[in-house]
Amino acid sequence: MTAMTARPRVKICGLTRAEDAELAVALGADAIGFVFWPKSPRHIERADARAIASRLGAFVTRVGVFVDASPDDVSATVRDVGLDVVQLHGDENVADYAGVPARLVKAVALGDEKSVETAMQLPPAVMPLADAFDAVRRGGTGQLAHWPHAARVALRRPLVLAGGLRPENIRDAIRTVRPWGVDVSSGVEDAPGLKSPERLRQLFAAVAAATEVL
Repeated sequence: MTAMTARPRVKICGLTRAEDAELAVALGADAIGFVFWPKSPRHIERADARAIASRLGAFVTRVGVFVDASPDDVSATVRDVGLDVVQLHGDENVADYAGVPARLVKAVALGDEKSVETAMQLPPAVMPLADAFDAVRRGGTGQLAHWPHAARVALRRPLVLAGGLRPENIRDAIRTVRPWGVDVSSGVEDAPGLKSPERLRQLFAAVAAATEVL
């Protein structure tokens, strides 16, 4: 008997250059992420993100990453850039963002049982994203999320897996957690915000290998 692991949707995050975004999409990225948190080394201005987003195909999901930004500021950025999804990476109450004109993803650091329950109890319309905990850098740290906890959540509801994913471990991550999507940033970089063409190609080859018939 053979079994196949479903291919997860792939998001490449922390983009700052159009050529990186276009290569990621050409290789198979389903979503492109822009970081609008000013303290991030991958921060991008709205105008620059809009210019990159406008060059992508109609079926590419445009994601904005925010840390404790006000709902009004998030909504303004959504409209200005043309975002499809908002990814909340701070201490936000998701209910406060119900009026934002985009779908919502909420990052949860799955470090203990309470955090697992938090992820499972998010509203059905809000996608949980499992990430490693870092109260300062808020993602893009290269640290692994807790895969066993993430797998438990993924059994109950669609989940995006982030945290330290790279070509060398993405195959095991997908087969262990079986996430709806994966979110990769530092694992395919030459430097923060600057993606490596070689690493991107390696990543998508590894994703393909993870989803082949066993």
